Amino acid sequence: MFIKNHWYAVEFGSEVAAEPVLARVHGHDLVLWRSHDGTVNAQSDLCVHRGGSLAGGKVVGNCVQCPYHGWRYGADGACVEIPANRHGLPIPRKARIDTYPCVERYGFVWVFLGDLAAEQRPPLPVLDGLEEHTEAKAAGYRAIFGEFTWNANYDRVLENAVDIAHTPFVHSGSFGNAEQPEIEEFDLQEERKDGFLASVTATVDLEPPRPSGLWKFISSKERPPVSTTTGFYPPNVSLLIVRLPMGEIRIFTAAVPRSEHVTVSKFAMLRTFFTGGWADKNSMQRTIKIFREDQPTVEGQRPELLPFDLSAELHVKSDSIQLAYRRWRSEQINRGWGLEVLPDETAMRAAAVIPSPARASDPELANAWVFPTVAEAASSQTGTGSPQ
Repeated sequence: MFIKNHWYAVEFGSEVAAEPVLARVHGHDLVLWRSHDGTVNAQSDLCVHRGGSLAGGKVVGNCVQCPYHGWRYGADGACVEIPANRHGLPIPRKARIDTYPCVERYGFVWVFLGDLAAEQRPPLPVLDGLEEHTEAKAAGYRAIFGEFTWNANYDRVLENAVDIAHTPFVHSGSFGNAEQPEIEEFDLQEERKDGFLASVTATVDLEPPRPSGLWKFISSKERPPVSTTTGFYPPNVSLLIVRLPMGEIRIFTAAVPRSEHVTVSKFAMLRTFFTGGWADKNSMQRTIKIFREDQPTVEGQRPELLPFDLSAELHVKSDSIQLAYRRWRSEQINRGWGLEVLPDETAMRAAAVIPSPARASDPELANAWVFPTVAEAASSQTGTGSPQ
């Protein structure tokens, strides 16, 4: 199930250049492209004419142009040109695509996937310690960026990222200490803004393993506990802060759900030590190594999708962050913000889109849409319920 009406980090801003870019979120294709002033736009990737992928086209005249028949759409989603039409022929009112609010910040492109008016929306996440900038920047830190693909549901991937107790076992070969797996008592820090959950974090001291390789020559013989903070920013970004004797590491990871079964983790890793470019390759290798250690376990979890019932799995104190995420998820579903995924057979024959703000804010456009929303498509299949 997909949670709508939230700001999703879906791509690195650096990936959106002169040409349109495809961003798939939970089976729905978005096209990201830049206007002449550098602003990133996020729209449904489906041309309403014959379903062509706009991401395969190009930016022409401050519009995104479909590669199939050359239809051009402006930043508001309205079609402004149909090349095959003779001069003076009006453009149909239904020649428009869904457009989603979009912000470039902290190195990510954030897209509001939902139909709430601006004053009703949850605020954009504020990533701890980063400057309010299009790039992931913080004084004294060196940043690198990368991604990792999982054959797993994004709820499972996100929960793994904030799981404290798995470290001594899954990562015993790198930074976990299997000889001291006990997790100390900790308190959750929950931040709320405008009535919405903004972040959940917790800080614990973890016992480091014995250093190996080059590290045993440059590390001190005394290995003090490592203060570690982890948590999440709804809906899809996790945080990891590791405070080492030599400096600090911060990793912000966007778990982008490509489908129910595939997730791409897009991460920004910042460090305060070895800040020269010469250390970037090693930092990347170490970060990817952590994901690879997690991969077999995460991809092997059953059931693949999170249960709706909190009592369907056994929880203990060290699971507090994951439980906070599940409670948040349940709250969104109870608000009516959960969107069912269409069956494959339905999706192959009928295109459906995540509802955009224009559908709810402008009554005059109520009948000016070619593609139905996901909820409308699901209702037409079952013949029950009302579209959301």
